[in-house]
Amino acid sequence: MTRYEEIAEGVITLINQGVLRPGDRIPSIRSASRSHQVNPLTVMQAYQLLESQGWVAARPQSGYYVRARLVKRMAVPEMTRPTQQSVELDVSDFVFDILEATRSRSAVPLGSAFPSPWLFPHERLSRSLTTAMRRIDPWSAVTNLPPGNDELRRQIALRYLAAGANVPVSEIVVTAGALEALTLCLQAVTQPGDLVAIESPTFYACLQAIERLRLKAIEIPTHPDEGVDLVALSQALLTHPIKVCWFMTNFQNPLGSLMPDCKKQALVDLLARHEVPLIEDDVYGELYFDRQPPRQTKSYDEKGLVMHCASFSKSVAPGYRVGWVAAGRYSQAVQRLQFMTTLASSIPPQVALADFLKYGGYEPHLRRLRRALATQLAMTSDAIARYFPEGTRLTKPQGGYFLWIELPVMVDAVALHRLALSKGISIAPGPIFSAKREFRHFIRLNYGHPFTEQQEMGLATLGELIKGMMVSST
Repeated sequence: MTRYEEIAEGVITLINQGVLRPGDRIPSIRSASRSHQVNPLTVMQAYQLLESQGWVAARPQSGYYVRARLVKRMAVPEMTRPTQQSVELDVSDFVFDILEATRSRSAVPLGSAFPSPWLFPHERLSRSLTTAMRRIDPWSAVTNLPPGNDELRRQIALRYLAAGANVPVSEIVVTAGALEALTLCLQAVTQPGDLVAIESPTFYACLQAIERLRLKAIEIPTHPDEGVDLVALSQALLTHPIKVCWFMTNFQNPLGSLMPDCKKQALVDLLARHEVPLIEDDVYGELYFDRQPPRQTKSYDEKGLVMHCASFSKSVAPGYRVGWVAAGRYSQAVQRLQFMTTLASSIPPQVALADFLKYGGYEPHLRRLRRALATQLAMTSDAIARYFPEGTRLTKPQGGYFLWIELPVMVDAVALHRLALSKGISIAPGPIFSAKREFRHFIRLNYGHPFTEQQEMGLATLGELIKGMMVSST
């Protein structure tokens, strides 16, 4: 254990013993560095760790204060158990009906798929965009056709290298957001009628893409903590003609699960034995709360079967719609498909993001964003524990900004969604994350917005609605 971790553990012990209580100010960085005889930077690291874990909260120009902790421990939902049968999808109309109702700007955005826009460095990005437009080469309209802007692709390749994956620039294709990357990858390796292995539950855009391309899905059991069940996947590969897998191994949407590194290695090895490609949706991989980033399955890929898709939309620039794929052996096929559909991604946002990454704005922003999300997770979880009824189960994500919640079985999530909307609160009901519209008593909540009084009152109201539905069902 490092020195700063020891200091953090000491503060946690004092909180658990009741010596430090919610609202108490913990020793200042200066006084703590004197008492522990360490550099102030060491104490700062300890306090930042405590903040990321939800034990303390920083107040500007005031210091760090003990936060309220969970008033009760909540169980985690159990692993899903879908039947391993292929399904022809018919979900888009249902999903659109649900999502259309969650767009109101006045609603408490617990059902949103996006974090708060106020978490992103809009002014700094605007400067990068202005600089890019002044320097942009008129010939870039031609030279930045697929696979995309050279400098941006080089910056992305450097980030892969730092993460332990040796990805050549030639393999990277810039796309109009991650969803285009994911869809192009799906098209590159399938034909209508083919079978795609997906998580259960899974992100509804995955279901819609499979439906649009006239593919079939097979749902694989997925654990709320560790992701896809590899035993079930191995059995499915033996019994079904699966053409490709589409998984999120880092902070899966909606579960928030994080597959351990050893399981990622085993996943890549399993698929390599069957020569089945993996589309890795990794849009939340940068939003981790631990000190070390999670590994990408791409870092274990030796056969070019992993198509790693990511985006800047969730980490820094939602409106720029710039994503990419490191497509391995399928890079040329993805480029050609992009030529035949969107032709190319918009050039100015690519150049702006290349400038932002190159001149050091990205990492400091990510550190601030991760701290904010970790704090919001702790506060949202606290409120759910206070306001939701007994029997509620709650995931404990280590990154991203989604909570997956299992409600008492008599609560219908779609009916709750409609009732909550009438009170100005949006939620995402569980059935939109299922090929068979399962998870009738599950909801996904977004903690990616500052925990204001409006957020807390929204959760309190939602808890009362759930309790009311339970009473009316008896």
